Amino acid sequence: MDVDTRLLRYFIAVAEEGTLSRAAERLFVSQPALTKQIKQLETQLGVRLFTRSRTGMTLTEPGCTLAERVPALLADWDQVLRETRSAASRAALLLRVGFLASAANEATPRIIAEFSRRRPGWRVDMRQATWSNPSAGLADGDVDVALLRLPFPGQDTLRTAVLFTEPRWVALPEGHALAARDVIPFSDLWDEPFVAAPPETGWWRDQWLATDERGGHPVRIGAVTDQPDDWLSAIANGYGIALAPASAARFYARPGITYRPVSGVSPSQVGVAWAVAGDSNPVVQDFVHCCLDRPLPEMTTT
Repeated sequence: MDVDTRLLRYFIAVAEEGTLSRAAERLFVSQPALTKQIKQLETQLGVRLFTRSRTGMTLTEPGCTLAERVPALLADWDQVLRETRSAASRAALLLRVGFLASAANEATPRIIAEFSRRRPGWRVDMRQATWSNPSAGLADGDVDVALLRLPFPGQDTLRTAVLFTEPRWVALPEGHALAARDVIPFSDLWDEPFVAAPPETGWWRDQWLATDERGGHPVRIGAVTDQPDDWLSAIANGYGIALAPASAARFYARPGITYRPVSGVSPSQVGVAWAVAGDSNPVVQDFVHCCLDRPLPEMTTT
């Protein structure tokens, strides 16, 4: 019998979290979709893996047996995939770099140029990820290294280094009543509808809604998007506003949208991240050193 490793990952997440809701948040999937996958696994195996109740999901005896073996099995499979993909990249002299939005801003071309100087013949393959993949493919082994926003879900299992910090601004429709202000207190935005990342992104979505910095004030969601173009369209069309790095005013300037500084909200960090296995990969380490050695954008503070 062949079982999809994705089903096993879903199973172990539910086993470790104890509830479907927490597991769905961890996996960035909806709860109904996760329920369907667990039922599919039980059907394939022909056993009941969980006892369901109002308090959560409890492993059955067969479920406990599976839960004991799955983590090691998945870890071995992940290592095989990483080594295979890494070997393919080395053979092609290709470094896969995942990124979100504008990556490392103006520093990105300089980082790549310095890497090319250090590694003649090598090419950097930049791969943009959606916001529902905040590790930019690094957690899944789809890339070797990533330029992204810190913190992000799963960060504790990876290596990270901060490149620079920048303020968070707000993106508004140009006709918005607050668009003429020089600086907008965050509290003045609390009652506004916000454009948000998909719900399954969990606390990544909450971070960019600054839910912990609202004094308990509830968030209004005006639209949900998963990539920059849709995000910009939703704001320009008046469906909501959104917090954004200050650099978005340069990289995502668009008619119909105004960016303004916001006071009373924490800044955003840009970082470089890599898997633990990358510690022994000299090519990955060369790229990391290029990131850390390059001059930072003038508008940021460390």
